[in-house]
Amino acid sequence: MLAAMRATLIINPFASGVTEEGLAAVERELRPSAELTVALTERPRHATELARGVDGADRIYVFGGDGLLNEVLNGLGEDAVVGILPGGRTNVMARALGVPLDPAAAARALISAPLRRISLGRANGRRFAFAAGIGFDAELVRRVDQHGRRSDGRRPGDFVFAWETAKLLTGWHGRRDPVLEIEDFGRAAFALVANGYPYSYAGRRPVRVASEARFELGLDLVAPQRLAPDAIPRFVGYAFRGGADRAEDVLYGHDLDRIDVRCDRPLPLQADGEDLGDVETAAFEAERDAVSSLAPDAGTLTA
Repeated sequence: MLAAMRATLIINPFASGVTEEGLAAVERELRPSAELTVALTERPRHATELARGVDGADRIYVFGGDGLLNEVLNGLGEDAVVGILPGGRTNVMARALGVPLDPAAAARALISAPLRRISLGRANGRRFAFAAGIGFDAELVRRVDQHGRRSDGRRPGDFVFAWETAKLLTGWHGRRDPVLEIEDFGRAAFALVANGYPYSYAGRRPVRVASEARFELGLDLVAPQRLAPDAIPRFVGYAFRGGADRAEDVLYGHDLDRIDVRCDRPLPLQADGEDLGDVETAAFEAERDAVSSLAPDAGTLTA
């Protein structure tokens, strides 16, 4: 008789899309196929501790947002297999890997989904799954986080992100001169580092700032040399249609192993939407072939 597969389900009970009904539905889908252990996070970085403490599980399921996934990835061992159950606001990795957005449907799909080896990135040593940045997007993450969570524990929605983006650009008067130096590339106003495609989502629309990035490869760099009012519409176009890799005033690197950044002054750093504080230097490193992920639609990895 074959031994039952063992699985651990790590949950952020305060994530935007996690409900008691959704959790019950997920457990109903997963339990017939595995001996399931359920663990709820209680504080920031707790998921990293939980992932490190998993012993002998064949799979680790993650039910929450991209921040929970980031924490789990920073605690996973070499042989871990991770399955992503979308329970956050944006769910970048779940969508990129073709996981259904309904939690119960996602659980059903993951049970029989094929395994895919994907790369991860590191920002000053911290793993990230899809994106990191220094300057603009990290400042935006910080501003949104300052709104805190709603009374039900949920994070702010897309309107707050759009509002804070407009406020940030207004505060810059639509202009940003170079404030950092990227080794072997040059000076830039800010830097975006992509581990895969898309970089993120704005509502339902994928953000295509690094349209050549792939989860099986190294890191891609997108760094506008400067920002001016008349260039903002063009950069917005790059975000949703692509093309930044061909722009003369954008520093672009594809499939890189390492990106070193030195700032003129301390600037905010983010990884997978998590604020990592202000830094004067940042090292972004590719960790190739790092983790096995359940990917129902592997075609999205190379589209």
